[in-house]
Amino acid sequence: MIKKVSIIGAGTMGNGIAHVFAQNNFEVNLVDVNASQFEKALQNISKNLDRQISKNLISAEQKKETLANISTFTNIAQGVQDADLVVEAATENIELKLNIFKQLDDAAPVSAILATNTSSISVTKIAAITKRPEKVIGMHFMNPVPVMKLVEIINGFNTETSVTETIVNLSKQLGKIPCVVSDYPGFIANRILMPMINEAVYSLYESVAGVEEIDTIMKLGMSHPMGPLQLADFIGLDVCVSIMNVLYDGFNNYKYSPCPLLVKMVTAGYLGVKTNKGFYIYTPGSKELNVNMKIKIF
Repeated sequence: MIKKVSIIGAGTMGNGIAHVFAQNNFEVNLVDVNASQFEKALQNISKNLDRQISKNLISAEQKKETLANISTFTNIAQGVQDADLVVEAATENIELKLNIFKQLDDAAPVSAILATNTSSISVTKIAAITKRPEKVIGMHFMNPVPVMKLVEIINGFNTETSVTETIVNLSKQLGKIPCVVSDYPGFIANRILMPMINEAVYSLYESVAGVEEIDTIMKLGMSHPMGPLQLADFIGLDVCVSIMNVLYDGFNNYKYSPCPLLVKMVTAGYLGVKTNKGFYIYTPGSKELNVNMKIKIF
């Protein structure tokens, strides 16, 4: 029985996951070593709840109850000491995640399930750092978490069947649709998505077409709601490079090597929406898309 959930990381994914659990009447501990993250996280949750109110999806009283279900902690040990489930939602960095899971293994109850929201890093490798690999699992939510229905559930090599069943049922309690996959580089979502994005960047790099043309063709021709270059901006170009490197290292196949243009943009600080510049230039408060002319290379 999962009642108390600890979320590690109060960033975009972490506060979205906290929102969903809290709205479904779970006691949520939101944990981040940077206390300044909490104000932004709670503001974001409040804003998203207001959107739900405006669409008559929840009431003002439900918003109040949701926010009341969330407590914040800067100390991991305190934040997870009574958790039934811990969901790690830190930056997609293997060394950081391994360090966090060492701490979680020491501090969380021995009965607690430890889940990672990783989008590409091996769940088996993360589990191996703990003394409970059978209780470690991937629980990959999609962004924006309150809106997206999918949860990609990744079994590590030692994950117990009962743990998988618990997380599948829990995902359904949250109103999500769980899909169980095996632990190989990129799993399914990013094994398919990231090479597509990388190929779109190569098409730009090789002067086959421009940013708008590539995105328009994929939206109108393939019924994608967002073009691959705009989606890369939304995900974060640094995250795209990181995931491509995981695929490249995992499969030892050059086809997964990140496009040189993508790497150069990340090096230059063009990370997408979070830096207001990527394949497009983003003006805060504006919904208009403007192509970044600096990377129009033909």
